[in-house]
Amino acid sequence: MKTDIEISNECKMLTIDKIIRKLGIKEENADMYGKYKAKIKYDTRGNKIGKLILVTSINPTPYGEGKTTMSIGINDALNKLNYTSLVALREPSLGPVFGIKGGATGGGYSQVVPMEDINLHFTGDIHAITACNNLLCAAIDNHLYQGNKLNIDPNKITFRRCLDINDRALRNVLVNENTEFQREEKFDISVASEIMAIFCLATSLEDLKEKLSRIIIGYTYDNKPVYVSDLKITGALALLLKDAINPNLVQTLENNPAFIHGGPFANIAHGCNSIIATKMALSLADYVVTEAGFGSDLGAEKFLDIKCRLANIKPNCIVINSTIRSLKHNGYCPKEELANNNFDYLKKGIENLKAHIDNMKLYTNNIIVCLNKFYTDTDEEITYVKNYVENLNVEFEISESFAKGGEGAVNLAKKIVNICNNELDFKFLYDLNEPILDKINKICKNIYHAKNIIYNDDVYNKINEFEKMGCSNYPICIAKTQYSISDDSKKLGYPKDNTITIKDVRVANGAGFIIVYTGNILTMPGLSKTPAYENIDISNEGIITGLF
Repeated sequence: MKTDIEISNECKMLTIDKIIRKLGIKEENADMYGKYKAKIKYDTRGNKIGKLILVTSINPTPYGEGKTTMSIGINDALNKLNYTSLVALREPSLGPVFGIKGGATGGGYSQVVPMEDINLHFTGDIHAITACNNLLCAAIDNHLYQGNKLNIDPNKITFRRCLDINDRALRNVLVNENTEFQREEKFDISVASEIMAIFCLATSLEDLKEKLSRIIIGYTYDNKPVYVSDLKITGALALLLKDAINPNLVQTLENNPAFIHGGPFANIAHGCNSIIATKMALSLADYVVTEAGFGSDLGAEKFLDIKCRLANIKPNCIVINSTIRSLKHNGYCPKEELANNNFDYLKKGIENLKAHIDNMKLYTNNIIVCLNKFYTDTDEEITYVKNYVENLNVEFEISESFAKGGEGAVNLAKKIVNICNNELDFKFLYDLNEPILDKINKICKNIYHAKNIIYNDDVYNKINEFEKMGCSNYPICIAKTQYSISDDSKKLGYPKDNTITIKDVRVANGAGFIIVYTGNILTMPGLSKTPAYENIDISNEGIITGLF
């Protein structure tokens, strides 16, 4: 089969003005970024009240489960069924593109295009967020240099610099060396920054400014919080984001509209595209297909307990995506045996799927499991998974959108439409008024299926301080490995009676949630021994290769 970029290069794209007209948007409400990309003004609204479809998955494996491919395929299939459907996705980060993961625009015949633009600088949103973040950091250090009127303790500065590249050398650095303000600093990857979280959770420019002003950048010598508003920089920060706040409109290979806006990681941030893009899509389409990063234990939980609360939205259907090879991997199948018809690994690994079904049943019964079909899958394996899922009273369907585009997901789309017509029985996992510790424990025990939860000594003191600051009613955003429902990436499948270790907590006061760090999670990824960039190139004629 052709590579993703070969397929995308063969796509006969419509000019973006035609995609805009498909949605009934007036061109004066759009800013063109070349022939195939546009930004739609954030206050543009239609008259529809669309139904929301959330795509999540089991715990990801090194081979990819195709969650984005599935989302795009469902969207194209719904359009084939003559519904107006929009897919709303996150923007790819340059870190994974050049690191271990590669691109994030789907695959095969279910992609968004122009693929290379979206995977690289796109419309500059993440660059704007990085600049906004680092302007704030520069302002903090300048305030110290200029006399420190706010009495900021340099050793209690909590806001970090960021960069949209995997660079482990920046995890721990020294700034203001050989001055009285010398201190240790840490870099986060841009998609884990609080600015990115705020950007994706804001509902308007006014709301964006209000959230930016609430960011706690550190504490004074007498331990009082210092806010962005104290530095008189809120307006400048918002100015850097004035264009970025508008959702990006592109198209699928089948020339259907797609919003791509915002890109927080789900293992170290909240993992969802922007509220503005999602709500705009719901006002313009009959159906909106969106995804949450990684498995249901990370992205879906945060989508449901954080984004849905703030946006006042609820999914009409949750799709749990899986593959035969990912189930075998979760049964500890060696790579060289993944294509073999070995039921021992499949029967053990399918327990991981059950964990994610159990997770989503805590929120709603409107669930369907979709198997992303590969050519190596046998009818016997597919039938086994189908029977397993249906015995749990959950709908099941396969998708071949990778090989066939929207046509390969039509049967799946029909079942999703039927589920969306069911009564909506959605509920949150926890009440915001519960104590912070109770909310953390509920997530760990119900979603991570933990028996024991260990807190580092200082965590209790920090939580007490957050509650005194008035943050007790914030939702929880847990940073955890994506490869396991536990906090140990090596524990695949459905590890029973696992232990979750809470090593630190921070308050993202602007974003409005408590960040909880577990296990060995890092907020600045490193590069692998053989990074994706080794296979990426551009010819003298401008032909790009190796970008997946």
